[in-house]
Amino acid sequence: MTPEEVGARLAAVCGAAGIGDVAVSVSGGGPHARATVDVPPEDWHAAVRSARDDTELALDFFDWLSAVDELPDGFTLVVHLWSTDHRHGVLLRTRLPRDAAAARSVVDLFPGAAWHERETHEMFGIGFTGHPDLAPLLLPPEFEGHPLRKEFVLAARVAKAWPGAKEPGESEAGGGRRAPVRPPGVPDPAEWGPNRRQPSATDPDGDS
Repeated sequence: MTPEEVGARLAAVCGAAGIGDVAVSVSGGGPHARATVDVPPEDWHAAVRSARDDTELALDFFDWLSAVDELPDGFTLVVHLWSTDHRHGVLLRTRLPRDAAAARSVVDLFPGAAWHERETHEMFGIGFTGHPDLAPLLLPPEFEGHPLRKEFVLAARVAKAWPGAKEPGESEAGGGRRAPVRPPGVPDPAEWGPNRRQPSATDPDGDS
């Protein structure tokens, strides 16, 4: 089946299961093209089950699960499923609100999702209802925050020079040096960290 056919089939299967507001597209191109199907968050578990159980799709292999921080729009939860018989895959996605980022766990459908949901919970703060144990996976117990959220402050970029390649805009190639461009999460060293401007009697806010 082509990616377009996979997407259309999964949309039909989801529709038969009572899942509404399904959107179908194709991500990538050539041999890397994948059917991409977006479903409502309340239908996340049902959509994954439908993809697994449909005999034409036979998406029986759980590959990976993660999320994307869309800032004000919330988080996009993504799972990649693959058919070991038919050699086709699908990217199944749902959008979670930022102030209530949670979805039903799919561990009962694919036990291998347990590790991925734990990591996504730890890195993005997304909850997975029904997961048997969302204990920390990679970070020490005393760690606070979720490092892959875009508002998370990357303090090390201020406290210590970053090794390796420079950020876009920091290269001296091509003549002239432009002002450094800070990626999301990297604070201004003048406003945060050991080199920040200190307030004075004439400038109590440290703005000048």
